[in-house]
Amino acid sequence: MSALRIAIADDHAVVRTGYRRLLELEDGIEVVAEFGDGDSACEWLTAHPADILILDLSMPGRAGMETLQRLRARAPHLQVLVFTMHESPALAAQAMRLGARGYLTKNSPPEALVGAVRDIAAGERSLSESLEEEIKQKSRRVPLAHLALSARELDIFLLLARGLSVEEIAAQGRMSFKTAANYQTSIRKKTGLGSSLDMHRYAIAHGLLPDGPGAAP
Repeated sequence: MSALRIAIADDHAVVRTGYRRLLELEDGIEVVAEFGDGDSACEWLTAHPADILILDLSMPGRAGMETLQRLRARAPHLQVLVFTMHESPALAAQAMRLGARGYLTKNSPPEALVGAVRDIAAGERSLSESLEEEIKQKSRRVPLAHLALSARELDIFLLLARGLSVEEIAAQGRMSFKTAANYQTSIRKKTGLGSSLDMHRYAIAHGLLPDGPGAAP
């Protein structure tokens, strides 16, 4: 039986090394690639085989939600496990809607990551019971403003909600100032939120950001 091929996308090299060492202690698991940004992950995984991608949501360039959406279109057989700092039912629900097979927080014990990888490899979803219940409850509520956003817009919305300027978002997302400004305008129209402070308050109220300055998923 061939080894399970795992790829890791996280912008911290030390974190990637830790994941690799943890996973490669397991029989039948091989880490075949590591990436520090979403663009590199999309380019490599479109051309090379892998079974599961462990994906951080906050990376330079194309952030996690857009990377997830692009990979589901380009590499439909690839399964994605979102591995993030923030235990947010709203973000988990959005990630699962975009095609993720699992959502795990980085404060989980090491064996939880291995277990999630094994579950996904077996064709199951990997999501904590508390998040699963929250997602079910939210699905029965009135649709929220952020659900109208595309994956790219949601990534940028979260940056605006954290207080980043259009200039900072353009630099971090490797796009022109005009493109970033156009995204900001589109986000305002779709959500009805006119300022970064309004976006911050909305994001906190709906569990999209932890309650603290400069926090990121």
